[in-house]
Amino acid sequence: MTNDEALDMLRSVDLFHSLNDRQLRDIVNRGHIHNHPNDHVVTEQGGEAVGFHLVLAGTAAVQVDGKTVRKLQPGAYFGEVSLIDGKPRSASIVAGDGLRTFGLTTWEFRPLIEEQPPVALALLTALCSRLRDAEVRGAH
Repeated sequence: MTNDEALDMLRSVDLFHSLNDRQLRDIVNRGHIHNHPNDHVVTEQGGEAVGFHLVLAGTAAVQVDGKTVRKLQPGAYFGEVSLIDGKPRSASIVAGDGLRTFGLTTWEFRPLIEEQPPVALALLTALCSRLRDAEVRGAH
């Protein structure tokens, strides 16, 4: 997978859909593509927040307290909340077959939002939308 393919997939992520091509390319240029061996623990529940991952290929399992609660397919992402708030991970992510991710670390992300306020605004808007959706689901 090339950076251009990662760029195309980033366009589909709700957190970044309002960004222009220049802003998306800046994100891609700061991140890295990773191949994860099967059963590799990509992030560990309670572990340090290191960054955001977008699933480019393959699968991964989301585990909470050692139990798989859902599967991730290409286009799914994880680590976005910890990327912003720096708090410990709320779940473990375990690589399945052929897991390839685009990753953006906290230390790559922070300068980006300081240099490009529209990126920060886009993320805040998307996270607020998620919060509102969660509040509506919780009220029913």
